[in-house]
Order: sequence, then C-alpha cells, then structure tokens
Amino acid sequence: MPFHRYRPRLPGGELAPMPWPVSLYRILNHVAWPLEAESELWTVLLDRVMIFLGFLVFCEHNEVDFHYLIANRQDMDNLLTGMPTYLILVELQIRCFQLAWHKDRFRALLQRFYAEIYVSEVMEPLLFARIQRQMLATRVNSTVYLLTLFNFFLVPVTNVIYHRREMLYKQVYPFDNTQLHFFIPLLVLNFWVGFIITSMLFGELNVMGELMMHLNARYVQLGQDLRRSAQRLLKRSSSLNVATGYRLILTHILRRNAALRDFGQRVEDEFTLRIFVMFAFSAGLLCALFFKAFTNPWANVAYIMWFLAKFMELLALGMLGSTLLKTTDELGMMYYTANWEQVIHQSDNVGENVKLMKLVTLAIQLNSRPFFITGLNYFRVSLTAVLKIIQGAFSYFTFLNSMR
Repeated sequence: MPFHRYRPRLPGGELAPMPWPVSLYRILNHVAWPLEAESELWTVLLDRVMIFLGFLVFCEHNEVDFHYLIANRQDMDNLLTGMPTYLILVELQIRCFQLAWHKDRFRALLQRFYAEIYVSEVMEPLLFARIQRQMLATRVNSTVYLLTLFNFFLVPVTNVIYHRREMLYKQVYPFDNTQLHFFIPLLVLNFWVGFIITSMLFGELNVMGELMMHLNARYVQLGQDLRRSAQRLLKRSSSLNVATGYRLILTHILRRNAALRDFGQRVEDEFTLRIFVMFAFSAGLLCALFFKAFTNPWANVAYIMWFLAKFMELLALGMLGSTLLKTTDELGMMYYTANWEQVIHQSDNVGENVKLMKLVTLAIQLNSRPFFITGLNYFRVSLTAVLKIIQGAFSYFTFLNSMR
C-alpha cells in the first residue's frame, strides 16, 4: 500500500522534494494520505476497507477511554490523567476521517500546489531559504511530538520490568484485557492509534505550513516582479508607449494575483473545518496537560513533552497565519508604491494614462482586504487567536488548581 500512495511531482515530472515530517506523514498515515490518481480499483477498495476498519478501532478506543473517565469521575487527578488522551482521540477522529472522506480533493490541492505555487530551490534560492527558516518551528514541533509518542511507547518496557500488563493509554475494558490473547492485539492497536494520531498532528501542520509559506513567497515575488518590471520599462520605453506597457504588466500581475487568491481559497476550503476542530479542543487539552505537568512533573514526563508540543504547534500555526495575513495586507500598498506615478509623469499618452490610473485604483480596491485562513469563518488563524486560546487554557487551569 505505501507504494500506491500519492507522491507529489513537479511540472517537469520529477519527484517533488518533501520535508521529512511530510514524508513521514505519507508513510505512517494511510487513513489521511491519498492514493495515486491512477490507482487500480482493487487498491482503492482495499484502502477504503482499511479506513473503515481504522474508524472502528478509533470507536473502540473512544469507548474504553470514556469508560476510564466515567470510572474515575470522583477522582480529579485520575480523571485528568485520562482526559488528554480522550480529547486528542476525539479531535483526531474527526479531523483524520474528515480528511479521509475528501482524500481526492486533498490530492488535487497538492497537485495544484506543486504545479503552480511551489517555490523551487533551484529557481529561487533566497525565497526558498526564507521559507525553510519560517518552517523551522514546525520541524522542531514534529520532533517534540515524536518524543512524546516515544514516552508513551515506553510503557511496554515498564510492563516487562515490573511484570505488569498495562495499556499505553488510560483505558477501562468491559472484560479482562490482561489475558494474553486479548492484551497483545489490544496493545498493537494502541501502537497503531498512536502512530496515526501523532503523524496527523505534525504532518498536517507541516502540510499547512508548506502551502501557506510558499503561497506567501509567491505574493512577495509578485511585488518584486512588479517593481522590477516597472523600473525596466521606465529605462527602455518611449514616452508614447510607457503607459501601455505598464498597463499590460499590471494586468498580468493582477491575473497572477487572482490565481494566488483562488489557490488560497482552495486551501481555506480544505482546512477550515479541521482548523476549527483543532482550536476548539486546544484550550481544554492544554489545561489538562499543564495540570498534570504542574502537579507531578517527575511522574508525568510524557505530559510535559505533550504540553510543549501542543504549545509549539499552536504558536507555529499562529505565526504562519500572521505572516500570510501581513503579506496580503500590504498588497494594496504594494500596488500604490509600484512607480505608476513615474510612468504617468513620463507618458505623453493621456488616454492610456487615464486607463492606467483606473487599473491601479481597481488593483488597490481588490486587495484592500487581506487574505487569511479561518476556522469556519469563526476566527482567523493568527497569533492573536492562539494567544486567546492559551489565555483561556490557563484560566481553566487556575480554576482546576483552586479545586484541588
């Protein structure tokens, strides 16, 4: 099956380079990652059967995790021990299987990204290096999430050392799950769910980051191309055709701008629901994680790592969203300062000057509203939204800590 999963390609047909978290996401998460467009029917059917079985496994984990919460509802410390794994399970079940339902649309988005938006290191080394610096936080976050998963995977080691049969997560089964013929398959399912959840957490963050920062770079490139074209035109053109030449250049830039805006809207349509779900669960998850890390840090190393990973994930996504918002917010000023007044000053063609001024006015009006990613149009993905979530999480923590 991994050989049938979609592998992005550049316009020339060569395989597109993918950052290591996205490559790992593609390998580990068969539920979310799409198949190749030309996959055979049996491959598609097998993939759908595997997704359905995966959904049943998530439902089973939901059930036993929730039973643990019910069994410990009178003990706040034990309740909050199982709360983070239950919250992340519900969140990722919604996000992962919503993406599984729309995998073909996701593949089409990736195809368009690598065909039209992707900034190549060979063609634009400076812009590419800038994107890599902007994505550094998401790469570090991926490492911290993997370390968190590793801490949970140490449970079988402690089981062997202390002769126990504990699951990776806090769960209560309606039967004796410590019997070996039950314990081993259930433990394997625990491992599988851990891989799916963790790969989805850091994988989708890196995919969103790549899409947003390469789109941001294309917007930056738009302004650079417009200014360079205007400067060349002013040096070479005569006073009769300079306004006509600038208007043609500006028209081409506006068409590129419209294509970028359309791609951004496709990104918004793809991720808006999953972003909303992520942010909706984040405050409660941060609160529960910080409570466990604060009350008994030495016994909850996994929760400390998890808290750091979630905190970094939100900050990284907020910074990426704010970067894209800031760039697109400056587009109107980019058109206003693109030397059009010098063109009109140099041009002797009054009719073309009027047409150019109208086109510049239209360009400024069309870009008066910045582009931003939202969560179901309820909030913008930005540092402001992230800081509000963090503030809410610590308010909940203060309340819980006062009840101890």
